[in-house]
Amino acid sequence: MELEEMQTVWSQMSDQLEQQKKLTDKIILDMTQQKFKNRFSTLSTYEIIGAIICFVAAVVIVLNLDKMNTWYLMMASILSILSLVLMPILSLRSLFGMKNLNLTTDSYKDTLVKFIKKKKQMLLVQQLGAVYSVVLMWLVVPVFMMAFNNKDFFQQEQSTGILIFYIVLTIAVLFFARWGFRCYKSITAKAEADLQELESTQM
Repeated sequence: MELEEMQTVWSQMSDQLEQQKKLTDKIILDMTQQKFKNRFSTLSTYEIIGAIICFVAAVVIVLNLDKMNTWYLMMASILSILSLVLMPILSLRSLFGMKNLNLTTDSYKDTLVKFIKKKKQMLLVQQLGAVYSVVLMWLVVPVFMMAFNNKDFFQQEQSTGILIFYIVLTIAVLFFARWGFRCYKSITAKAEADLQELESTQM
């Protein structure tokens, strides 16, 4: 085989290898993108269910506003409605912003910058939500007591048993919120590991 023929064959083989590498890289990228999105699918389901519950609760409070016969119950009702509407919206927005991060359009460096920004936003929203969930519980309890039992929580003489129940409930809400935040951190860390797998592909 002459030198020119060998060079031609070698060039063709190099082109084929390059095409195969590009195809392999694309397959890896697409698989990682799907894996990345799947990380947040379960969280999305829970958040949507939680948002529906919050919106229904907000509607119930709106329908019972006429029963709030003191300024503090009316204030608690308004704050509850705002919280029950805004908190799920902020949470879903940050979650879907992360879930829909496109790994295929930008360079690895740009994708990593976007990921870190969205990660900080999402975890901040969840952290604030975890803390505020206890405040929301104490806003909603007197509102629902007036709405369904026509009793003013603040004017009722509370028994020791009831007070213990509310303390236990507060601790339970805190632990549940903390557990939820840890789930977010864990899934985000796994998503970040998925993203790091792309470094060898895109660098």
